[in-house]
Amino acid sequence: MKLEEYQTAKSALETGAALAPAESRFSKLIKECEERIAEETGDLSMQMPEALAKNDVPAKEIELDKDQPNLEIEAAPPKPAYRHEFYQKPEEVVVTIFAKGIPHDCVKVDYGEQTLSVAINAPGKEAYHFQPRLFAKIIPEKCRYDVLSTKVEIRLAKSEPIHWTSLEFSREVAITQRVNVPSVSASQRPSYPSSKPQRVDWDKIEAQVKKEEKDEKLDGDAALNKFFQDIYKDADEDTKRAMQKSFVESNGTVLSTNWKEVGAKKVEGSPPDGMEMKKWEY
Repeated sequence: MKLEEYQTAKSALETGAALAPAESRFSKLIKECEERIAEETGDLSMQMPEALAKNDVPAKEIELDKDQPNLEIEAAPPKPAYRHEFYQKPEEVVVTIFAKGIPHDCVKVDYGEQTLSVAINAPGKEAYHFQPRLFAKIIPEKCRYDVLSTKVEIRLAKSEPIHWTSLEFSREVAITQRVNVPSVSASQRPSYPSSKPQRVDWDKIEAQVKKEEKDEKLDGDAALNKFFQDIYKDADEDTKRAMQKSFVESNGTVLSTNWKEVGAKKVEGSPPDGMEMKKWEY
Protein backbone atom coordinates (compact mmCIF):
# COMPACT_ATOMS: atom_id res chain seq x y z
CA MET A 1 0.00 0.00 0.00
CA LYS A 2 2.92 2.36 0.66
CA LEU A 3 4.02 1.76 -2.94
CA GLU A 4 0.44 2.54 -4.05
CA GLU A 5 0.15 -0.90 -5.67
CA TYR A 6 -3.37 -1.33 -4.37
CA GLN A 7 -4.36 -4.28 -6.57
CA THR A 8 -1.34 -6.26 -5.40
CA ALA A 9 -1.91 -5.18 -1.79
CA LYS A 10 -5.57 -6.22 -1.95
CA SER A 11 -4.62 -9.67 -3.27
CA ALA A 12 -2.10 -10.16 -0.45
CA LEU A 13 -4.60 -8.97 2.17
CA GLU A 14 -7.30 -11.33 0.88
CA THR A 15 -4.83 -14.21 1.22
CA GLY A 16 -4.03 -13.09 4.77
CA ALA A 17 -7.73 -12.81 5.64
CA ALA A 18 -8.27 -16.38 4.46
CA LEU A 19 -5.46 -17.61 6.71
CA ALA A 20 -6.54 -15.56 9.75
CA PRO A 21 -10.30 -14.91 9.55
CA ALA A 22 -10.45 -13.55 13.11
CA GLU A 23 -7.98 -10.73 12.34
CA SER A 24 -10.08 -7.58 11.83
CA ARG A 25 -7.24 -5.54 10.37
CA PHE A 26 -7.46 -7.40 7.06
CA SER A 27 -11.04 -6.34 6.36
CA LYS A 28 -10.26 -2.70 7.20
CA LEU A 29 -7.21 -2.64 4.94
CA ILE A 30 -9.06 -4.43 2.12
CA LYS A 31 -11.80 -1.78 2.32
CA GLU A 32 -9.16 0.95 2.19
CA CYS A 33 -7.59 -0.71 -0.89
CA GLU A 34 -10.95 -0.78 -2.65
CA GLU A 35 -11.46 2.90 -1.92
CA ARG A 36 -8.01 3.73 -3.30
CA ILE A 37 -8.61 1.64 -6.42
CA ALA A 38 -11.94 3.38 -6.96
CA GLU A 39 -10.23 6.76 -6.63
CA GLU A 40 -7.61 5.81 -9.22
CA THR A 41 -9.80 4.20 -11.82
CA GLY A 42 -12.97 6.25 -11.31
CA ASP A 43 -16.20 4.27 -11.18
CA LEU A 44 -18.00 5.89 -14.11
CA SER A 45 -20.84 3.41 -14.05
CA MET A 46 -21.79 4.64 -10.56
CA GLN A 47 -21.40 8.31 -11.38
CA MET A 48 -23.23 8.51 -14.73
CA PRO A 49 -26.82 7.74 -13.55
CA GLU A 50 -26.48 10.34 -10.77
CA ALA A 51 -25.13 12.96 -13.17
CA LEU A 52 -27.93 12.28 -15.66
CA ALA A 53 -30.55 12.56 -12.93
CA LYS A 54 -29.23 15.99 -11.89
CA ASN A 55 -29.05 17.27 -15.46
CA ASP A 56 -32.29 15.70 -16.72
CA VAL A 57 -34.03 18.38 -18.83
CA PRO A 58 -37.11 17.72 -21.01
CA ALA A 59 -36.38 17.79 -24.71
CA LYS A 60 -38.96 20.52 -25.36
CA GLU A 61 -37.16 22.93 -23.04
CA ILE A 62 -33.89 22.65 -24.96
CA GLU A 63 -33.53 25.29 -27.63
CA LEU A 64 -30.57 25.23 -29.96
CA ASP A 65 -28.88 28.44 -30.97
CA LYS A 66 -28.99 28.57 -34.77
CA ASP A 67 -25.88 30.75 -34.87
CA GLN A 68 -23.87 28.33 -32.70
CA PRO A 69 -21.74 25.91 -34.76
CA ASN A 70 -22.34 22.20 -34.43
CA LEU A 71 -20.10 20.65 -31.77
CA GLU A 72 -18.75 17.15 -32.14
CA ILE A 73 -18.51 15.24 -28.87
CA GLU A 74 -15.52 12.93 -28.82
CA ALA A 75 -15.96 9.66 -27.00
CA ALA A 76 -13.61 9.08 -24.08
CA PRO A 77 -10.87 6.56 -24.82
CA PRO A 78 -11.66 3.09 -23.48
CA LYS A 79 -10.25 2.29 -20.08
CA PRO A 80 -7.28 -0.13 -20.34
CA ALA A 81 -7.79 -3.61 -18.98
CA TYR A 82 -4.77 -3.35 -16.67
CA ARG A 83 -3.13 -0.55 -14.73
CA HIS A 84 0.57 0.17 -15.19
CA GLU A 85 3.23 2.27 -13.48
CA PHE A 86 7.02 2.64 -13.56
CA TYR A 87 10.04 3.48 -11.45
CA GLN A 88 13.68 3.86 -12.42
CA LYS A 89 17.29 3.37 -11.48
CA PRO A 90 20.32 5.10 -13.03
CA GLU A 91 20.78 2.20 -15.47
CA GLU A 92 17.21 0.95 -16.09
CA VAL A 93 13.49 1.67 -16.01
CA VAL A 94 11.10 -0.91 -14.52
CA VAL A 95 7.56 -0.96 -15.93
CA THR A 96 4.94 -2.88 -13.95
CA ILE A 97 1.63 -3.98 -15.51
CA PHE A 98 -0.79 -5.25 -12.87
CA ALA A 99 -2.19 -8.28 -14.69
CA LYS A 100 -3.08 -11.05 -12.26
CA GLY A 101 -2.94 -14.75 -13.10
CA ILE A 102 -1.79 -14.39 -16.72
CA PRO A 103 -0.02 -17.42 -18.29
CA HIS A 104 3.47 -16.69 -19.58
CA ASP A 105 2.65 -17.78 -23.13
CA CYS A 106 -0.18 -15.21 -23.28
CA VAL A 107 2.26 -12.31 -22.90
CA LYS A 108 4.31 -10.92 -25.78
CA VAL A 109 6.81 -8.09 -25.31
CA ASP A 110 8.84 -6.45 -28.07
CA TYR A 111 11.47 -3.71 -27.80
CA GLY A 112 12.55 -1.05 -30.26
CA GLU A 113 15.18 1.65 -30.10
CA GLN A 114 12.69 3.97 -28.37
CA THR A 115 9.50 1.91 -28.34
CA LEU A 116 7.87 -0.76 -26.22
CA SER A 117 5.11 -3.11 -27.33
CA VAL A 118 3.19 -5.25 -24.84
CA ALA A 119 0.35 -7.57 -25.83
CA ILE A 120 -1.64 -9.71 -23.38
CA ASN A 121 -4.17 -12.13 -24.83
CA ALA A 122 -5.49 -14.38 -22.07
CA PRO A 123 -8.45 -16.74 -22.64
CA GLY A 124 -11.70 -15.27 -21.35
CA LYS A 125 -10.19 -11.82 -20.77
CA GLU A 126 -10.14 -8.60 -22.73
CA ALA A 127 -7.13 -8.20 -24.99
CA TYR A 128 -4.59 -5.66 -23.78
CA HIS A 129 -2.16 -3.66 -25.92
CA PHE A 130 0.34 -1.10 -24.65
CA GLN A 131 2.62 0.53 -27.25
CA PRO A 132 4.18 3.74 -25.95
CA ARG A 133 6.96 5.75 -27.50
CA LEU A 134 9.42 5.86 -24.66
CA PHE A 135 10.88 8.97 -23.02
CA ALA A 136 14.40 8.11 -24.24
CA LYS A 137 16.31 5.43 -26.10
CA ILE A 138 16.89 1.95 -24.69
CA ILE A 139 19.15 -1.03 -25.44
CA PRO A 140 16.73 -3.72 -26.73
CA GLU A 141 19.13 -6.67 -26.37
CA LYS A 142 19.58 -5.93 -22.66
CA CYS A 143 15.87 -5.59 -21.89
CA ARG A 144 13.89 -8.43 -20.31
CA TYR A 145 10.57 -9.17 -18.67
CA ASP A 146 9.09 -11.53 -16.07
CA VAL A 147 5.52 -12.79 -15.76
CA LEU A 148 4.64 -13.09 -12.08
CA SER A 149 1.47 -14.23 -10.34
CA THR A 150 0.11 -10.70 -9.89
CA LYS A 151 1.94 -8.63 -12.51
CA VAL A 152 4.17 -8.42 -15.57
CA GLU A 153 7.48 -6.73 -14.79
CA ILE A 154 9.47 -5.26 -17.70
CA ARG A 155 13.05 -4.02 -17.27
CA LEU A 156 14.22 -1.51 -19.88
CA ALA A 157 17.97 -0.90 -20.11
CA LYS A 158 18.71 2.81 -20.60
CA SER A 159 21.11 3.74 -23.39
CA GLU A 160 22.16 6.80 -21.36
CA PRO A 161 22.06 7.32 -17.56
CA ILE A 162 19.54 10.16 -17.72
CA HIS A 163 16.53 10.74 -15.49
CA TRP A 164 13.19 9.98 -17.14
CA THR A 165 10.56 12.52 -16.04
CA SER A 166 7.87 10.29 -17.56
CA LEU A 167 7.56 6.90 -19.19
CA GLU A 168 6.29 8.17 -22.55
CA PHE A 169 7.91 10.66 -24.88
CA SER A 170 6.62 14.22 -24.93
CA ARG A 171 7.82 17.08 -27.10
CA GLU A 172 7.21 19.48 -24.24
CA VAL A 173 9.82 17.76 -22.08
CA ALA A 174 13.45 18.21 -23.06
CA ILE A 175 15.88 15.44 -22.19
CA THR A 176 18.42 17.49 -20.30
CA GLN A 177 18.58 15.79 -16.94
CA ARG A 178 21.56 13.52 -16.51
CA VAL A 179 22.62 11.59 -13.47
CA ASN A 180 25.18 13.87 -11.82
CA VAL A 181 28.34 12.09 -10.71
CA PRO A 182 30.37 14.42 -8.43
CA SER A 183 34.07 14.68 -9.23
CA VAL A 184 36.27 13.28 -6.50
CA SER A 185 39.98 13.34 -5.87
CA ALA A 186 42.10 10.21 -5.92
CA SER A 187 42.05 10.01 -2.13
CA GLN A 188 38.23 10.22 -2.08
CA ARG A 189 37.54 7.69 -4.81
CA PRO A 190 35.37 4.79 -3.67
CA SER A 191 36.87 1.33 -3.58
CA TYR A 192 35.33 -1.42 -5.71
CA PRO A 193 35.46 -5.20 -5.37
CA SER A 194 38.67 -6.59 -6.86
CA SER A 195 40.36 -9.96 -7.28
CA LYS A 196 43.65 -8.41 -6.10
CA PRO A 197 44.67 -9.21 -2.50
CA GLN A 198 43.70 -6.43 -0.13
CA ARG A 199 45.97 -5.03 2.56
CA VAL A 200 44.82 -5.90 6.07
CA ASP A 201 45.69 -3.62 8.97
CA TRP A 202 46.78 -6.29 11.46
CA ASP A 203 47.94 -3.68 13.99
CA LYS A 204 44.43 -2.28 14.11
CA ILE A 205 42.92 -5.76 14.52
CA GLU A 206 45.39 -6.62 17.28
CA ALA A 207 44.59 -3.39 19.13
CA GLN A 208 40.89 -4.12 18.86
CA VAL A 209 41.32 -7.67 20.21
CA LYS A 210 43.43 -6.41 23.12
CA LYS A 211 40.80 -3.82 23.96
CA GLU A 212 38.08 -6.47 23.92
CA GLU A 213 40.16 -8.72 26.17
CA LYS A 214 40.81 -5.85 28.56
CA ASP A 215 37.14 -4.92 28.74
CA GLU A 216 36.02 -8.54 29.16
CA LYS A 217 34.63 -9.29 32.62
CA LEU A 218 35.59 -12.67 34.09
CA ASP A 219 34.60 -14.53 37.26
CA GLY A 220 36.25 -17.05 39.63
CA ASP A 221 39.55 -18.70 38.65
CA ALA A 222 39.50 -17.08 35.23
CA ALA A 223 39.43 -13.62 36.82
CA LEU A 224 42.27 -14.57 39.21
CA ASN A 225 44.44 -15.96 36.41
CA LYS A 226 43.87 -12.85 34.33
CA PHE A 227 44.87 -10.72 37.33
CA PHE A 228 48.22 -12.55 37.65
CA GLN A 229 48.74 -12.42 33.88
CA ASP A 230 48.28 -8.65 33.88
CA ILE A 231 50.80 -8.31 36.73
CA TYR A 232 53.37 -10.45 34.88
CA LYS A 233 52.79 -8.68 31.55
CA ASP A 234 53.40 -5.19 32.96
CA ALA A 235 56.22 -6.17 35.38
CA ASP A 236 59.96 -5.52 35.04
CA GLU A 237 62.52 -8.30 34.57
CA ASP A 238 63.24 -8.82 38.34
CA THR A 239 59.56 -9.13 39.13
CA LYS A 240 59.04 -11.63 36.30
CA ARG A 241 62.01 -13.76 37.52
CA ALA A 242 60.66 -13.66 41.09
CA MET A 243 57.23 -14.81 39.94
CA GLN A 244 58.66 -17.65 37.83
CA LYS A 245 61.12 -18.89 40.52
CA SER A 246 58.64 -18.74 43.41
CA PHE A 247 55.89 -20.49 41.45
CA VAL A 248 58.14 -23.34 40.23
CA GLU A 249 60.03 -24.00 43.51
CA SER A 250 56.86 -23.92 45.61
CA ASN A 251 55.06 -26.29 43.27
CA GLY A 252 52.51 -23.64 42.41
CA THR A 253 51.62 -22.64 45.98
CA VAL A 254 53.57 -19.38 46.23
CA LEU A 255 53.71 -16.43 43.81
CA SER A 256 56.08 -13.66 44.86
CA THR A 257 57.14 -10.45 43.09
CA ASN A 258 60.08 -9.67 45.46
CA TRP A 259 63.24 -10.78 43.69
CA LYS A 260 65.52 -9.75 46.55
CA GLU A 261 63.75 -12.16 48.86
CA VAL A 262 63.12 -14.94 46.35
CA GLY A 263 66.54 -14.79 44.68
CA ALA A 264 68.45 -15.28 47.96
CA LYS A 265 66.97 -18.64 48.91
CA LYS A 266 64.82 -21.53 47.78
CA VAL A 267 61.10 -20.90 48.05
CA GLU A 268 59.35 -23.49 50.18
CA GLY A 269 55.83 -24.60 49.38
CA SER A 270 52.96 -23.10 51.36
CA PRO A 271 49.80 -25.21 51.02
CA PRO A 272 46.36 -23.70 51.75
CA ASP A 273 44.84 -24.08 55.22
CA GLY A 274 43.66 -27.61 55.95
CA MET A 275 45.98 -29.17 53.37
CA GLU A 276 49.55 -30.54 53.50
CA MET A 277 52.22 -31.01 50.85
CA LYS A 278 53.50 -34.46 49.98
CA LYS A 279 56.38 -35.33 47.73
CA TRP A 280 55.37 -37.49 44.83
CA GLU A 281 57.20 -40.79 44.87
CA TYR A 282 57.81 -42.50 41.52
